[in-house]
Amino acid sequence: MTDFTQTIEEIKKELRETPHHKGTEHYIGRLRARLARIEDKIYEASSKGGGGGGGGYAVKKTGDASVVLIGPPSAGKSTLLNKFTNAQSKVAAYAFTTTTVIPGMMLYKDAYIQIFDIPGLLEGASKGKGRGKEVLSVARNSDLLLVISDVQRINYIEKMTQELEGAGIRINKIKPNVLINKKIIGGITIHTNIKQDLDDLTIKEIASEMGIKNADISIKEKVTIDSLIDSFSTSRVYIPAIFVVNKTDTVHRPQFTDHYLAISAEKGTGLENLKEEIWNKLRLLSVYLVQPNEEPNFESPIIMREGDLLSDVTVKLGTDFSEKRLAKIWGNAAHFPGQEVPTTIKVTDRMQVRFL
Repeated sequence: MTDFTQTIEEIKKELRETPHHKGTEHYIGRLRARLARIEDKIYEASSKGGGGGGGGYAVKKTGDASVVLIGPPSAGKSTLLNKFTNAQSKVAAYAFTTTTVIPGMMLYKDAYIQIFDIPGLLEGASKGKGRGKEVLSVARNSDLLLVISDVQRINYIEKMTQELEGAGIRINKIKPNVLINKKIIGGITIHTNIKQDLDDLTIKEIASEMGIKNADISIKEKVTIDSLIDSFSTSRVYIPAIFVVNKTDTVHRPQFTDHYLAISAEKGTGLENLKEEIWNKLRLLSVYLVQPNEEPNFESPIIMREGDLLSDVTVKLGTDFSEKRLAKIWGNAAHFPGQEVPTTIKVTDRMQVRFL
């Protein structure tokens, strides 16, 4: 992989030394976009094998969803994994007990949720410190992050968040509503009905630096330089996260905001609340399949996500159901028991369904 270190440092130095005001906005936008473009190239190279994800870091996802435990060494991640799952992650009172990725499976409300215990994340991980890039590659491919630290190092949660952001992982954020329709010729045309703080020149310069030369760009929300770059970047991922403070049993009155969820993995305190929060953040719900000539029941759960359609259930069930276009439903979504509906409607939690 090409070494971009010197180029990155030169761009960062230029950003530090450039006065920030409206007159330099398009120039700063170009520099930040150039930096992001290099980050994209680094990620693309590493994802093809150039950066290396071996040594136990290539993991197979199974189950209904995946959760990765992110935090500094000795924060109690292994203890939490062992409490939640059938895994036997090594636990000790010294740093770097976990040196590879250890998966476990948690069964909660009929859902099989895979949880990964990974090596402790260090400051500088996004730059490769402590095999940080390999660790972060596992995080990038998860459905949910548990950012965890102990009660003595609450400030590490913010540090870990910064490392994740530095690796292109956007936590608890939605991808900017920017549509890009690439063309062969014609340059860049901006379409927006919203008054933007960025002028068209800045937007076009950023797009050009990100490799977009000919396109219709529709901006459907107010954007900043950073959010616009994110919308153009190929290496940004958007993942929900829960912030967890562990070992709260070791202090009399732990002081932190409601932004964090308090637990003691060793004592088992707060773990049921955490499981429920995991379920909610993953936006999971249970749909129950009712066989022909069978009364509605809660015997055959299928785990889906908020926003899924009944047609998505047929896909999950396999080819025998792929042609189904109608169904009967029971539950909160039904106007009456056994209502006949098209498979284009959204599923709801605890919906009972029989495909016709």
